[in-house]
Amino acid sequence: MSGIQPLFLLSLPRSGSTLLQRMLGAHSAISTAAEPWLLVAPLYAMRHSGVYAEYSQKTSAKALEGFWQRLPHGRQDYLSEVGAMALRLYQKASDAGARYFLDKTPRYSLIIDELLETFPGAKTVFLWRNPLAVVASIVEAWFEGRWMPYRHKVDLFAGLDKLVTAYQRGPDGTVGVRYEDLVTDPRAVLQRILSCLELPWEDRVAWDLDGARVEGPVGDHGLRRYQTISRESIDRWKAGLASPVRRAWCRHYLDWIGDERLSAMGYDRHVLLEELEATPAARSTLVSDIWWTAKGLASLAVEPRILRHKLDRLRRPATIYIHT
Repeated sequence: MSGIQPLFLLSLPRSGSTLLQRMLGAHSAISTAAEPWLLVAPLYAMRHSGVYAEYSQKTSAKALEGFWQRLPHGRQDYLSEVGAMALRLYQKASDAGARYFLDKTPRYSLIIDELLETFPGAKTVFLWRNPLAVVASIVEAWFEGRWMPYRHKVDLFAGLDKLVTAYQRGPDGTVGVRYEDLVTDPRAVLQRILSCLELPWEDRVAWDLDGARVEGPVGDHGLRRYQTISRESIDRWKAGLASPVRRAWCRHYLDWIGDERLSAMGYDRHVLLEELEATPAARSTLVSDIWWTAKGLASLAVEPRILRHKLDRLRRPATIYIHT
């Protein structure tokens, strides 16, 4: 592979990926940018479902499939051209002398199979975090403590399943690390990753947390500045999941993930359950948790984002076309 090489940082949201991105992006051979979401649309374009659009996604995917059947190598030609486009854009977005462009887009979990097919042999870093800590961080950071994990069910369920399945296949050039290890011994984790990338150690990756330019409209927005690496975030999730409703949800969630997937991520279900139950119970959010749980069940039934779009179209001035 000539020119810039892709480096994909794959994780669930709120797993510490921005921290790791900043650290790796401080290396002189690695360029990066805010979450680009560059490959979501061209790879989702092949799917017959999962996209709501004003045009017919099913028809569009059917037409695209008919088109690539005319190409010498069919579907693979389409993926190759998507990959070539991405590489050209990564090159343009990279600093002079960079060897890798690090693309950190958490929703790549949903297209991970197509992504790895588009870039066979690409370097990939899987970042895992205690899934209960991920849930607690989503609720605290994005919903101001309101119990709304249903808003990210696609990440917590479909995304997690796809990430673990791809990781278990163990493609070449893959390295898996845990957030808890990153904040406990960052040098050891970073050395593992740089060794996989065949890059020399640079001290700045462990201390220059603002060395990478990752400002942008999506992601961490460049607003949070990591000054030090602290282990305090490892156990912060416990206080946020102490209510009876949240504990019950988390028990079911760990059961759904199961021992095999948790083990692949580097965690033990029984240990996580013990930590969950050992936290002093708190009932201050009980009533609101019940309310948001009920609202979440209703939301899953009516898909409010799609409904809001339809209602917004109804509020627009109608255009009447008269045919003569």
